[in-house]
Amino acid sequence: MKKGFFVFLAAGAASLLVLGGCSSSSSSSAAESTIETESETEAVTETEAVTETEATAEGRAMQDRSGNDIIVPENIETIVSMAPSTTRVLLDMGLKDKIVAVDTNSQYSYGAELNADIPAFDMMAPDQEQLTALAPDIIFTSGMSSYDGTDAFASVRSAGICVADIPSSASLAEIQEDLKFIGTCVGEEAKAQEYCDEMQEAIDSIAEIAATIPEEEKKTVLFELYTPSADYPTIYTAGDGTYINEMLELVGAVNIAAGEGTQWPALTEEAAVGADPDVILTADMYTPDVINTILTMSGWENVTAIVNGEVYQLDSDEVNQPNHHVINALIDMATYIYPDYYQEVLTDLEPAA
Repeated sequence: MKKGFFVFLAAGAASLLVLGGCSSSSSSSAAESTIETESETEAVTETEAVTETEATAEGRAMQDRSGNDIIVPENIETIVSMAPSTTRVLLDMGLKDKIVAVDTNSQYSYGAELNADIPAFDMMAPDQEQLTALAPDIIFTSGMSSYDGTDAFASVRSAGICVADIPSSASLAEIQEDLKFIGTCVGEEAKAQEYCDEMQEAIDSIAEIAATIPEEEKKTVLFELYTPSADYPTIYTAGDGTYINEMLELVGAVNIAAGEGTQWPALTEEAAVGADPDVILTADMYTPDVINTILTMSGWENVTAIVNGEVYQLDSDEVNQPNHHVINALIDMATYIYPDYYQEVLTDLEPAA
C-alpha cells in the first residue's frame, strides 16, 4: 500500500473498516445502524463466526463477515479480491489462477505474484460496470469500499454476483474467523484451519512467555504507521480496540497509545516524546533509511528508545493487513522488545509462509 493510503487510513477511515457493509437485500440508514438493542447484539455475535451454510438451487446460503445474507456459488472458479489482506490469503491458498481482478493496493503489494495484466480497481470507487462484465463467481470486499455509507457494489449485487464483505477485524480472534470464512467460500476449509492453528500456537506460546516477565521489566512502546515529517507531523498509531494493540499487550508490552479513547489515535510529536517510550516500532516502509531517520529526529534525543537504540522496523504488509501473517509481526514485536525472553520463539515457531 502506498504511504498516502496509510495516512488516509489512520486519519479516520481505518476506524470505519469495522463498520458492516451494505446488506445484499437492503441497507439501513446511518441512524438505524447506531441503535443497538440486546437482541441485535446477540445477532451480531452469532455472525462473528462462519455461519453454517445451507445449500440452495443457486448455491450456499450464508452470511458474510458483515452479517449480510449472501448466496455463494458451489464452485468458485473466478474471484475478485478488493482488499490486500484477502488477496494475500487467496495467494497462500494456491488460488492465483482463480483471481481475475484485484484492488490497486493488492496490485502494489502483490503484483509480482499475480497473473499478468489482470485489472486493478480503486477499492474506494470501483468501476462497477467493468466488474460486472468480468462476471466473477465471488467478490471479496472490505468495509473500506463503503466507508461513507454508500454501497460501492450496489449495481454488482443487482447483477446477481456474490459480494462478500469482510470488515477490518479488531482482534486476532476475528482475523481467525475471517480466514475460516474465506476458506469456506472458496472450498479451502482445511488450509484456513491450518492457518488458524498456526496462529493459535504462536499466540499461546507468546502468552506463556509473557506471563513470566516481571512487572518492573515491562517496556513502554510507541507503534507508528509512518515517520512524522514536515508534511505529516502527526503520529498516527494503534490504540484500544485494534489487533495491533492486542499484540503489543500479548507480548507483555505497554502501548503508550492505549487509553486514548480511539482505535487510531493521532499523537503530536510533543505527546510522543513526553510519553518517553522504551521502544519504537515503525511500519514505515517508504522513508529511506527509516531507522536512522528516527534515531536522528530533532527533539527526540532524550527519548529512552533513541538513547538505547531501541527502534525497529516491522513489515508494513504483515502488521497492517489483518490475516495470518500478523503472526510474523507478532513474533518480530516480541523478539525486538524482549529479546532475552523470546529468543526461543524464533527457534520454535515457523512464521507464516
